[in-house]
Amino acid sequence: MSTIGSESTTRTTRPSRTRLRLAGALAAVLVAAGVAGGPAAQASQKQPTLADLAQRHGRYFGSATDNPELTDSAYTALLGSEFDMITPGNGMKWYATEPQQGVFDWSKGDEIVNLARANHQKVRGHTLVWHSQLPGWLTSREWTADELRAVLKNHIFAEARHYRGKVYSWDVVNEAFNEDGTYRETIFYKTLGPGYIADALRWAHQADPHAKLYLNDYNIEATGPKSDAYYQLAKDLKAQGVPLDGIGLQAHLALQYGYPTTLEENLRRFSELGLDTALTEVDVRMLLPATEEKLAQQADWYRDMTEACLAVRRCVGITVWDYTDKYSWIPAVFTGEGAALPWDEQLQPKPAYFALREALK
Repeated sequence: MSTIGSESTTRTTRPSRTRLRLAGALAAVLVAAGVAGGPAAQASQKQPTLADLAQRHGRYFGSATDNPELTDSAYTALLGSEFDMITPGNGMKWYATEPQQGVFDWSKGDEIVNLARANHQKVRGHTLVWHSQLPGWLTSREWTADELRAVLKNHIFAEARHYRGKVYSWDVVNEAFNEDGTYRETIFYKTLGPGYIADALRWAHQADPHAKLYLNDYNIEATGPKSDAYYQLAKDLKAQGVPLDGIGLQAHLALQYGYPTTLEENLRRFSELGLDTALTEVDVRMLLPATEEKLAQQADWYRDMTEACLAVRRCVGITVWDYTDKYSWIPAVFTGEGAALPWDEQLQPKPAYFALREALK
């Protein structure tokens, strides 16, 4: 992803469902019991967290976060208690970690890693190779293939080695394909050809042999040209002995484009290649204003995504792309859209939160 430019355009549709009434009833009961009365009330009830419930299925439940919001104590209290996996939204991207060639700054990534370790959470590294949010020194000049290959290798080795033993997994290459399944014309593809993906995976493995290595993208939740391209690439990489452990499906969904009804089937076919899968950047945005009907539909989608992951043994976990609308990336990128996350801007749980609990139980 991430924080810039990913848009879900999946257009498969399905009938709206009304199971929200059950979630709504549960929400009312929990509100009456004080569970939904804010972080302190939630903690006082000692109810199992989303992470606790996911662990019963052998899964994790995580959230992205970003450095500026770590000064918000109410936010960090929930971040540290409800989830068992954290993804840095921006702090590990190339522009942040190597702002000048050969000069590295690990401060933002380290801050999040240290917070996660203090809370006994794992970290999903994000991301080693992406066409966006690159530093100016990299994008402002032409490189020969030999030059860029050396730059790419040096960056991957430096970052993966720095976080060796501190991250559970890496999104090694992010958003490598176009919607039609052709390779995205990135600086890496144009200069190095498609082999840069296998090279990046090999270098990441050499630098950190124990981290799980993923390819990650949006609009690959449903079967179709883009997810087919990843399926074929993964099959080819596995046949070549390239170290690839999993496929990350970002799952940035939007109510107006329809639910990816083939999600479970898609997860299953990747697992049959011997790969893990994960829903890595989940949010479900809507055209504002939010209404009860839209929030009900959103809750159904969160429930259904969770159930799809639980139905496929090698779907290892779910990460929401930050957990609260207060810090969502959506409104700044998609004008007139938002309300995409399970907690609202006041850190109060929404119907989607109770739907997640229902699915995980």
